[in-house]
Amino acid sequence: MNTRNDSPEVAEAAGDELTAAPLYEILRLRVDVFVVEQECPYPEIDGRDLSPDTRHFWVRGRDGVDGYLRVLAGQEGVRRVGRVCTSGGARGSGLGAHLMRAAMAHIGDRESVLDSQVYATGFYARFGYRTEGEEYLEDGIPHVVMRRPAGSPVSEPGPAPSR
Repeated sequence: MNTRNDSPEVAEAAGDELTAAPLYEILRLRVDVFVVEQECPYPEIDGRDLSPDTRHFWVRGRDGVDGYLRVLAGQEGVRRVGRVCTSGGARGSGLGAHLMRAAMAHIGDRESVLDSQVYATGFYARFGYRTEGEEYLEDGIPHVVMRRPAGSPVSEPGPAPSR
């Protein structure tokens, strides 16, 4: 895996541009993290991955995809960031921030939203997202909606908050 000082290459593709091999690795990572590790049995394949309006961002490691997120085109031009995940071996490496910077470059100054696990709100706040509404449980995990308003500057986030 890349170290903090490396700049991993972030691959990206629209849903209708994905080929079978990267899609397989992406789905494997998402199932490993969300369904197996977080014990959330839900239909991970939701019919949105192959849409031409969906943008996928991922980083490959030695053994497959180590980090991933997708951006969905929502109603009225609002973008939705989701499925943000890293493999167990890649956590703490800064890979999530590299993926978010790529997503922010794609989103630009358009409004965007995401559903954050509560423990990760500080991470998303670094990219201009602010909590909106009350906490809720999704698959037994506390979440909150976060929004980044239209017109927000696209800038480098500050340092990671300490835990």
